[in-house]
Amino acid sequence: MQTVFDSPTWHKAVADLIVASGSEAVAKCLSVLVTATVSNNGTSLLVFHEDAPPESIHHSMEPRRARHYLDRYLAGPYLLDPLYQLALRPDKPALCRFRDTQPDRFRASEYYRQYVERTHLVDEMDFLLAVSSSSTLVLVCGRTEKQFTRSELARLNRIEPIIRSAMQRVWDEHARNNLPDDRDYNMHKRLTECFENFGEGELTQREREITHLLLRGHSSKSIARELGIAPGTVMVHKRNLFAKLGITSQFELFSRFIDALSAA
Repeated sequence: MQTVFDSPTWHKAVADLIVASGSEAVAKCLSVLVTATVSNNGTSLLVFHEDAPPESIHHSMEPRRARHYLDRYLAGPYLLDPLYQLALRPDKPALCRFRDTQPDRFRASEYYRQYVERTHLVDEMDFLLAVSSSSTLVLVCGRTEKQFTRSELARLNRIEPIIRSAMQRVWDEHARNNLPDDRDYNMHKRLTECFENFGEGELTQREREITHLLLRGHSSKSIARELGIAPGTVMVHKRNLFAKLGITSQFELFSRFIDALSAA
């Protein structure tokens, strides 16, 4: 029985990727190869930095979807993204399914409802490549209609060496033509400080730590595990911080944070 890898279309995609030259051309051919391997609703290449906002190197999304998925994302919400957190970890995987990296209450978080849910993504696979000690290149392959099947996941795993090699080529060319000085370090610093200092002057240090985890989609039990305290203690802190901020819901907490980001 023939497979995708026996298809002339797939082999042409590989051939085009081999001969492609330049960051944009390689990125475009890489997207075509991924699509020839598994159907998807768009790919994107993002660079996550420890000290600067993420960069979008290439994407295959329609403009309307890109405005929401990328433009809004790069304006600050990336700070709450589990993928952003994962990409900056030293022990990150080479390939992961986005749903497997999420905190336990992520799909109930306001970040998910206000941002992720509006992308209409139902599944996402991510290839991660550390390109420096402080930067990681990520290829995102998204689905808006149905989840990836086991056979499709197996296909993506199978071509991982090809993907990583192409991603390295994209980055090498991109890095040659884009100096680190071009990054907006000040914006990232303002956004990061806004997140870290959110509630300063109103909340205790512990309450702010819990606020950070709540914004990122952790449940009380998950927060308790992260901080090494009892779930009941988390609930007490949560009630106290809500009272101090004059809010009654996670929606209001998220709204307060987004307002603070906008003013940063």
